[in-house]
Amino acid sequence: MSRRSTIADILAGAQQGQQVTVTGWVRNKRVSKNVGFLELNDGSRLSNLQLVFPAGAIGVEAADAVTKGSSVRAVGTFQPSRGKGQQWDLVADSVEVVGECPDDNTYPMQTKRASMEFLREQAHLRPRTRTFSAVFRARNALSMAIHDFFQQRGFLWVHTPIIAVSDAEGAGEMFQLTDLEGKKDFFGSDAFLTVSGQLNVEAFASAYTDVYTFGPTFRAENSHTARHAAEFWMIEPEIAFADLGDLLDLAEDFIRSITHATHAACPEDFEFFNKWIDKGVVDRVQAVVDKPFERMTYTEAINVLNKSGKSFENSTEWGASLQTEHERFLAEEHVQGPVFVTDYPTDQKAFYMRLSDDKRTVAATDLLVPRLGEIIGGSQREERLDVLESEIVRRGMETAPYWWYSDLRRFGTTPHAGFGLGFERMLMYLTGIANIRDVIPYPRTPGQAAF
Repeated sequence: MSRRSTIADILAGAQQGQQVTVTGWVRNKRVSKNVGFLELNDGSRLSNLQLVFPAGAIGVEAADAVTKGSSVRAVGTFQPSRGKGQQWDLVADSVEVVGECPDDNTYPMQTKRASMEFLREQAHLRPRTRTFSAVFRARNALSMAIHDFFQQRGFLWVHTPIIAVSDAEGAGEMFQLTDLEGKKDFFGSDAFLTVSGQLNVEAFASAYTDVYTFGPTFRAENSHTARHAAEFWMIEPEIAFADLGDLLDLAEDFIRSITHATHAACPEDFEFFNKWIDKGVVDRVQAVVDKPFERMTYTEAINVLNKSGKSFENSTEWGASLQTEHERFLAEEHVQGPVFVTDYPTDQKAFYMRLSDDKRTVAATDLLVPRLGEIIGGSQREERLDVLESEIVRRGMETAPYWWYSDLRRFGTTPHAGFGLGFERMLMYLTGIANIRDVIPYPRTPGQAAF
């Protein structure tokens, strides 16, 4: 069997009278007395290729026999389309059904306007819909844009372990591993699914200077919000010989660059998001990321909230955590664009963040964006051995799991910094998709791991 060309590639070089062979899945069909139409899609583009079956030749009966959802191989000739929405029709010379699909209600994708909730229950079939076809092409494009950004700047990609023995966040929301007999000592100590690759990638920054990890992370948090999942992907760069200001510059450049690159990679899909998912989302995001990102300290943010005249559900006293309502107000109403909030109270943040001289704050940052709130969290790391070890003890954490992490401060320490970007949250921001479950191929949330 000769390998086929994609519909997107074939259409890019289409000429009138050209005969081609195409393969794909039937999205829709219309059959009348004199002509039949099949809309074929192979995932290479959002729009379908229209196959026309005129009376005579292979006949309308050939189209009538093909069902929605079936996979086909067709041979035909390009002719200018008489209909709207496409430049070319493929006038069929022959059609072969490769895989049948029942023409009844047993095929879940027969429903024309299925809800997002229904489609989550059909995660294995939902990529055949226009919405999810576009979502997962955008996910692919964003992934490539991320790698391109770092590779073009000389960063080393490090594959950090999925199985971890220490908690990078200190929050304790980790999935513990056991073997098939229910034992927990397979690795000689307690082991968990990682919540972050940060601690491990810091070791490589101590040798390669600029590094990043991009992979799956896990949180055993019983959260049912539209922003949380038990399994998600994180991008975590780490830069040595750098302070918090260097990190903010990198993060701003990163967000702006991957936004433009992803938009450019699949314009048809983003036109779809712009029209059908969140009207105007592309223009709004571009306008936002093209502005300089504002910067303010946590203390300044608290003052802004308290002077806003707005009534918030959650506390805005100094020391209180910024909640989504606070973050969205700062980004959407006060700044009307992205804003880095820095220098958070010490006890709000993780043990590894660099302590200020007065010990009240750490050199941490969150990047807040309109509509979503926090999208990046990062910090300058604590490079001083005595301060790091003192902070681990002060927080009541066990020191033994972090012996190697302390070694990085013992042997050739440097100022260094890094951030984490939730990949799915970035994809939600770009596409306007409102629920994290709809930008993950197979979402893992409390009570949901069916596929």
